[in-house]
Amino acid sequence: MKADARRRPVAKAARERADSRVCLWLRNEAGRKGVPVLRTFERWLAAIPDLERRRGWSEINILVVGRAAGRRYNRQFRGRDYATNVLSFPYEPAPGEHSGLLGDLVICAPVVAREAREQGKDARDHFAHMTIHGVLHLLGYDHEEMGEAERMEALETRILAGLGIADPYRDDAA
Repeated sequence: MKADARRRPVAKAARERADSRVCLWLRNEAGRKGVPVLRTFERWLAAIPDLERRRGWSEINILVVGRAAGRRYNRQFRGRDYATNVLSFPYEPAPGEHSGLLGDLVICAPVVAREAREQGKDARDHFAHMTIHGVLHLLGYDHEEMGEAERMEALETRILAGLGIADPYRDDAA
């Protein structure tokens, strides 16, 4: 593992529970400029109620990449030849396997930064939104159908509000 990868349990926002912990692995290959630090990602994960309610140990891997790697991952795994903001890869344990691994996120820092500029949002707030959005996918949420999308967006909005971040789906959220 390279020196820029970090791992440690995520601290819980209000209380520490021995039966509910999240371990975050973070690797930043995009450079430091504009990319949140490990503690910031930990705070965002701690705000997700579905992670708080899980029993046992949960693990999430986050890889922050540049545009070329973002494009390569999106092409390889989704068949789309462009860099996208976040990709989620839920972990599917083998039959009988008991694993706390929820899965992996790949966040493309330049795309998140560009989208934030275009939408008139704070880049850190948009990073928070994309991180939470990706983790909700790992937890089984989706937005392919209207009802699912509304449910997922409402949860994202609630979590972000708890972090002091405006509703990202409102036109005047900036």
